[in-house]
Amino acid sequence: MSTDKKIKILIADDHPIIRKGLRQIINDESDMQVTAEVSDGFEALDRLRKQKFDIAILDISMPKKTGLEILDELKLEKIKTRILILSVYSEEQYALRVIKTGAKGYLTKESAPDELVKAIRKIIEGETYISTIIADKVLSDLIVDNKKIHECLSNREYSVMLMIAKGMTLKEMSYQLNINVKTISTYRKRVMDKMKMNSNAQLILYCQENKLL
Repeated sequence: MSTDKKIKILIADDHPIIRKGLRQIINDESDMQVTAEVSDGFEALDRLRKQKFDIAILDISMPKKTGLEILDELKLEKIKTRILILSVYSEEQYALRVIKTGAKGYLTKESAPDELVKAIRKIIEGETYISTIIADKVLSDLIVDNKKIHECLSNREYSVMLMIAKGMTLKEMSYQLNINVKTISTYRKRVMDKMKMNSNAQLILYCQENKLL
């Protein structure tokens, strides 16, 4: 099959081994080709602005810009590339949020070896790729406006909330998100204010009770 007719795919992940594994799975398919690889969110957004892809596979927790933040940017800039989010986190933690933000699919890294090709094909056909359980939850949320408190957080605030709940220090969060410690502190305050909480312990308990950890 000619290169022009193949499904052109961008892989964005900060782990070389993950990128290599994904590339091998994809390039084993005669009608698919990885045409670019990047290792952080800034690079991913730059490529998506400059190059045409049928699908971009984005790690949700890349350095400099997270997958969620890239989705926000793409929406603002009206870039139409279909996005499949790849994550180490369970679907319960992020799937609903990424689909609402504009992704066309959510896949855990654990399930990628078995489901990646199927997910890509489904998205190319114009469908959304998520598990049946999460699909039911999306439908339920559309029918009944019964939001949990954490659903009122911005994508950056949501990421900070989960990092706090996992016990990460301000310095660790600063490195992961590529923003200074003072800004992380500001986001933490916003999270606490919106969640009406006073301590990390309350936040951890809330995340545990709502199966976000």
